[in-house]
Amino acid sequence: MLHHVELYVTDLKRSAEFWGWLLEQQLGYERYQQWASGVSWKHGNTYLVFVQAEERFRDVPYHRCRVGLNHLAFHARSREQVESIREELRRRGVPLLYEDRHPHAGGPEHYALFCEDPDRIKVEIVAPE
Repeated sequence: MLHHVELYVTDLKRSAEFWGWLLEQQLGYERYQQWASGVSWKHGNTYLVFVQAEERFRDVPYHRCRVGLNHLAFHARSREQVESIREELRRRGVPLLYEDRHPHAGGPEHYALFCEDPDRIKVEIVAPE
């Protein structure tokens, strides 16, 4: 079982707003820790940590095609929840990915939405089969 994932972000306030809404209000996570340069959310025994990157490490922006993290994928409760999240992401102006292939961008049997967080980290929300 995964214990935690820690991600460094360019703007902690923006990231906390995005991830707080998605994790707490949509996916059942609870705020776990908070300090001046970071915040985390927990679901069961697994938690996600977001830390403000220092200025000296922000010269090369994140890109999911470089070595490292490509994306984070989360379980949704239903297809209806995937669609509800999708509409709210649209309302919030969050970039949605693969709209021309929604909801089957991951394949014909895979019902999901894809978007980007404030640092362009790809996020996937997957409905149960």
